[in-house]
Amino acid sequence: MQIDKQQIIDKLKEMGHQDKAGQAESELPDQVDTDRDAGLLQRLGVDPSDLLGGLGGLGGKLGL
Repeated sequence: MQIDKQQIIDKLKEMGHQDKAGQAESELPDQVDTDRDAGLLQRLGVDPSDLLGGLGGLGGKLGL
C-alpha cells in the first residue's frame, strides 16, 4: 500500500517522536510503499496498520 510520507511524519509528531519525524523526513521517499519500505518503517517504529487506522476506518473497509 502507498502512504504519503507527510502522513507518517504527522503521526510520529502526534506521538511525540520529533526525532523520528525528522529522520522520516530525510530518509523516506515522498510515497512510501509499506512492503518495499517495511525495514525503514520498522526502524522508525511505525506500524503501517496504525496509519491505516488513521484513515477513518477506510483500511478496514478495503480489507487492508
